[in-house]
Amino acid sequence: MSEHVLLLSWEYPPVIEGGLARHVRKLAEALVRRGVSVDVLTRGSGHGAHGAEVLQGPEDLHRADPNGPESFAGPESRERPGPLTSSERPASPAGPLSVEERGGVTVYRVPEPGWPRDLDRFVAWVEQMNDDMLAAGLRLARERAYDLIHGHDWLVAHASSALSEQLEIPYATTIHATEHGRHQGWVQDEPQAHIHAVERAMAGRADAVIVCSYYMRGHVADIFDIDERRITVIPNGIDPGEMRPAGDLDALRREFAAPEDQLVLLIGRLVYEKGFQLALDALPGVIERVGAARGAVRFIVAGSGTHEAELRAQAQRLGLDEHGVFLGWIGDDALHSLYRIADLCVVPSIYEPFGLVALEAMASGCPCIVADTGGLREVVPEGERVGLRFNGGDAEHLGVMIERLLIDTRLRDRLVAEASEHVLRFDWDDIAQRTHAIYGELASAPVAEAEAEAETEEGEKEEVRRR
Repeated sequence: MSEHVLLLSWEYPPVIEGGLARHVRKLAEALVRRGVSVDVLTRGSGHGAHGAEVLQGPEDLHRADPNGPESFAGPESRERPGPLTSSERPASPAGPLSVEERGGVTVYRVPEPGWPRDLDRFVAWVEQMNDDMLAAGLRLARERAYDLIHGHDWLVAHASSALSEQLEIPYATTIHATEHGRHQGWVQDEPQAHIHAVERAMAGRADAVIVCSYYMRGHVADIFDIDERRITVIPNGIDPGEMRPAGDLDALRREFAAPEDQLVLLIGRLVYEKGFQLALDALPGVIERVGAARGAVRFIVAGSGTHEAELRAQAQRLGLDEHGVFLGWIGDDALHSLYRIADLCVVPSIYEPFGLVALEAMASGCPCIVADTGGLREVVPEGERVGLRFNGGDAEHLGVMIERLLIDTRLRDRLVAEASEHVLRFDWDDIAQRTHAIYGELASAPVAEAEAEAETEEGEKEEVRRR
């Protein structure tokens, strides 16, 4: 079974763009608890992450470590089989690589400049990052023998695939989302067509494909035309022990709502496919109906993204400015606190591979309403046992469900109690065990193939001797 794995991700804490960073960190640390040696190759800010050791060049190749020597000297030409001299090594445009230990995981960061917000330029930036990661991974492999490459999403597909080929080791990929899903199938134009093609090649090339939900298994098999039997479903996880709020929760709630008010939380990346426009459309009617009987209804939108300006303008058109706030991006401590002070959390996604926000809300004791779509159906099963669903894309029905949950205190209490048990199914140690099993299958596959080839060859020789 594979015991030394290299994970590739374009984000890893403290560099966080979304849920991917947290997923890779928790998976890596859980694998370490199973005795797997895990290195992560990711990107830094150009100056090394906080607390990281910066590796400048040949003089910094080796450093003391209880697990043995480790090394790296920065991006270099992938054609040369041996070490490069200082004069031969091209300089990284962003500076030297850094290395750090986090939760038993060795994290190597390829320094990259900040990513451009223009999507066409972003694609070129991703290609350069992959070139840098590939060079970094090849150098690491000269010092550390890897059994398997595990890449996360299209953003590191080229580096992951090339490392697998050049090191002649298996390649697993986790597909967290697809461009096809994010754009409701509109991938015929650039740069969406390019990203879709990269994802298709990634799914076809990988020795194992992992997705986070049964919905995603069918989706990936369909749009990339691959056999569902090649795709393994391993859900995202949650660590309730990490969902700790910070500060005075009563004081925090008073910033947004009076004690008798009802507080609705919307949280996530502010992009079209997350469906926040549906929630805003639903709120005026809820405010009018519930406010008359139960105190004012207030709302919080926490997050940032490309759809933020449109959502703010929509809220203004709907007369919602005096009823809520847009907080922008918030850190984990504030996020965990918001779950604790809200009366309910709404996840109105149009496209949702999994639904981590719903899982976090339930783990924090915040009842949730989710769209009846995608992976959310697996996080919040039917039957109104742990949460409520509304018809995906239907703002009117969402309003009915929000009103119902705000008014029915007994229902809220029951959902919270049931959900606190439900979230324990999404355990990171179990997820690591299932992922490690995939690694083991991939590691044993070449041996089985070699044995089969040997048996075939011996059979052919025996046939010749009989003749």
